[in-house]
Amino acid sequence: MTIAVDFDGTIVEEAYPQIGKPIPFAIDVLKKLIYEDYHHVILWTVREGALLEEAVQYCRQRGVEFYAVNKLRPDLPDEYRPRKVAADIFIDDRSLGGLPEWGLIYRMIKNNESWHSVIDRPDAVSDRRKKKGLFARLFS
Repeated sequence: MTIAVDFDGTIVEEAYPQIGKPIPFAIDVLKKLIYEDYHHVILWTVREGALLEEAVQYCRQRGVEFYAVNKLRPDLPDEYRPRKVAADIFIDDRSLGGLPEWGLIYRMIKNNESWHSVIDRPDAVSDRRKKKGLFARLFS
């Protein structure tokens, strides 16, 4: 499976352009997905240049080596970055419903569960990570 994962707000807390504090279990789950389950995990982020290299090095120093970075395959030229990545799964803090806890993300991928099948679980999205969406801010 090809899995695209964001960096800021997903692997680390949002602090762009700095690197935020690590989000619990993000690195551990990424290692399992890459090295135990053999998924192609792509780092897909708005970071470019030195800021992108910082993010890649941050993950590499913690044992995570991505299949590709901001491109679909590692053999594509660096300047080739399509507007949309072709991935089976996207892990991003800006997803509708917020970012689930990383343990839940792993279980969903491992057990091929949909978001709909787990949304009512109490551990689906932690209160710490929930963000109010546009409609919630407008109508609350």
